[in-house]
Amino acid sequence: MNILILCTGNSCRSQMAEAFMRTFDSRLNVFSAGTKPASKVNPYAVKVMAEVGIDISSHYPKDVDDFISKSFDYVITVCDNAKETCPVFTGKVKNRIHIGFEDPADAVGTDDEIISVFRKVRDQIRNDFLEFYNQNIKDNL
Repeated sequence: MNILILCTGNSCRSQMAEAFMRTFDSRLNVFSAGTKPASKVNPYAVKVMAEVGIDISSHYPKDVDDFISKSFDYVITVCDNAKETCPVFTGKVKNRIHIGFEDPADAVGTDDEIISVFRKVRDQIRNDFLEFYNQNIKDNL
């Protein structure tokens, strides 16, 4: 099963969601990308994922155009509808789903305050994607 997770910069939310989905089931082919990829994965995202035993330090932002020729069972957008326009994937897709989260990269304040926002979003991503996996994928592989 092929799954593509999209956001704008592919530096935080989609990277965390990709990593969690890979830990849920090794049979899944999970990718993430952005419409305007950042230069690198956000260091706070790397740090909070390491706290839960997942290493994304070698991940890098990818452009959605790199995946246009592939077919996907699911394309999942993770942008926050209130603040951002969700990217659109024009390739072959069986199911389009939106599971939105605030962008932790917008967090401001002290280092502790920023990391707190990243932890909150990380935990929301883990919970919502686990629910998605259990409801839509687990018994269909």
